[in-house]
Amino acid sequence: MKVTYYGQSCLELEINGVKILFDPFITHNPLAKNVDVNSLKPDFILVSHGHGDHIADLFTIQKNSGAKVVCIAEIADWLSKKDVTNVHGMNIGGAFNFEFGRVKMVNAVHSSTLPDGTPGGNPAGFVVYAAGKKIYFAGDTALTYDMKLLEDENLDWAILPIGDNYTMGIDDAIKATGFFNCKNVIGVHYDSFPVIKIDKNEAMDKFIKAGLVLKLPAVGETLSL
Repeated sequence: MKVTYYGQSCLELEINGVKILFDPFITHNPLAKNVDVNSLKPDFILVSHGHGDHIADLFTIQKNSGAKVVCIAEIADWLSKKDVTNVHGMNIGGAFNFEFGRVKMVNAVHSSTLPDGTPGGNPAGFVVYAAGKKIYFAGDTALTYDMKLLEDENLDWAILPIGDNYTMGIDDAIKATGFFNCKNVIGVHYDSFPVIKIDKNEAMDKFIKAGLVLKLPAVGETLSL
């Protein structure tokens, strides 16, 4: 299993040849200016919520790839009205078996409005169970005690927002790892805008002192999980 980071909260998991893209936001992100959005051909697109910095490139990538979009029911309905037919709607607490493995939709504490002002239902995170690993993609969220519900999952990796202001910051992300007992973290949702700029060295130091592994891949960098 490997993951490629495309900036903000957009990354792609590749599992036995199946590509799963999360929260596509590339063309409007200056940090991802060297990423060719038309080259991305995922099999699945997982959407955590409706904000523009998570779905800005969804239509382009879905049209180019024919990917199945997995999202909350309200966003699924919105997409179907915009002629995106390959959609799988879910809701918080539900899980489904796809060809690559199982996906469970879990709670996130945030907001969710689509770019045209349509309510986007509840924000969400995902747990992906595949290839013998368990990966938690938290989406945009505050620190929430609901994360304790993942404690017995024995997660291999957690993909957590760390930019603060709109989501958890570094300190709350460290607290979160204690709730769900996972030492391996990929940080996302930082540096794209001035208000979520972080000190990477400080972040690394804090995670190391907490006995945790923090990965902050460069845009376009691929990691093995």
